[in-house]
Amino acid sequence: MKALLDLVARHRSGQAVGIASVCSAHPLVLDAALAHARDNGSAVLIEATSNQVNQFGGYTGMLPADFHAFVMDKADAAGLARERVLLGGDHLGPNCWQDESAAAAMAKSETLIDAYVAAGFRKIHLDCSMSCAGDPPVLPDAEVAARAARLCAVAERAWQRSGGEAPVYIVGTEVPVPGGAKEELDELQVTRPEAMEATIQAHREAFFANGLDTAWQRVIGLVVQPGVEFDHHDVVDFRPDKARALSAAIEKFPGLIYEAHSTDYQTPEALAALVRGHFAILKVGPGVTYALRETLWALATIEDELLGTANGSALRKVVLEVMRAEPKYWNKYYTDESRLALDLQYSLSDRVRYYWAHPRIRAACDKLLHNLDASSASGSLPIALLSQYLPRQHDEIRARRLDNSASAILRSGVTHVLRQYAQACAPSA
Repeated sequence: MKALLDLVARHRSGQAVGIASVCSAHPLVLDAALAHARDNGSAVLIEATSNQVNQFGGYTGMLPADFHAFVMDKADAAGLARERVLLGGDHLGPNCWQDESAAAAMAKSETLIDAYVAAGFRKIHLDCSMSCAGDPPVLPDAEVAARAARLCAVAERAWQRSGGEAPVYIVGTEVPVPGGAKEELDELQVTRPEAMEATIQAHREAFFANGLDTAWQRVIGLVVQPGVEFDHHDVVDFRPDKARALSAAIEKFPGLIYEAHSTDYQTPEALAALVRGHFAILKVGPGVTYALRETLWALATIEDELLGTANGSALRKVVLEVMRAEPKYWNKYYTDESRLALDLQYSLSDRVRYYWAHPRIRAACDKLLHNLDASSASGSLPIALLSQYLPRQHDEIRARRLDNSASAILRSGVTHVLRQYAQACAPSA
């Protein structure tokens, strides 16, 4: 965690530096993030969320130790030193078990935290903001903090047992809905500075009451609402003027920065403004898998042009068939039947991301890439079709900055998003 601690220190010394937190388990997204860090000589922060990876496997089927090994093996394959890979756990708390009693959910949360830290995750988001069965709709700050401190004690014991670097912590209420809002958005309310200060005070008191004084020194960040979010079809852009008081308020607390969630789809200018406003950790998840889906759809259209729809992978058809047959990952989110086909494919909340590992879809993706690579003797895609359907990649290929192959083009769709974050997080001139 030295790279992350150094970044926080540099930021608090006056440098407008930050880091993107890539919240994805998709193999190609991880490959792109690791290669991007290798090529730029930087560290990469990759986080698993509690619903992706947990002691029951999450929706990826991976335990924390599995995900750690998965990422590190990919880092080795990419030629990126393991010490430049920072692994974090996001929303570690009762998030997955909100329909159970607080006692049951917190017991499972303790097992979750222990598994993450024992596996080598060292950036831990202690998120106990959600109500469980029998709780009031909104938990008071003191209860949220008490539960977070309880989980921190578990993390400290796991670290002392397993050895290695000490974990660092993020605290605070997760205001943006993980993965995007369910309903259409109106303008968001930015966290009030006094509410932010009350959250810090409540957590400090809870940590000290539990003998976690030393651990409190490793709390580096706080989650607040800077006024950014996205729903199915719209994005609320960051407005620095509306967050000016919140940005100034954190300056009272040395060693702390903000962590901004749901920064997906923000403009490059907005991302840079967030970093300048002390939101030094920028979470991105659906935004990178959305870019992956965009590129796959364009490649599938090129395949149709080259081979005809009867001879291709039928990727889009397969994806829609699987999603309709197995609706558990989207049926609570997409409720308007009249635009269901649109939402399934193009919603910014990108519920497609839960389906890429499905055997039928994975086979269709493999067939698509194989067909495109075999479509010409050279393996290159026609420049005219790239210009039509993938103009950015067309320009990069013409400038000899990108290989003209389906796999390279696909990865470049993700890398484009990662590059925007890297530029926003770079030191200002």
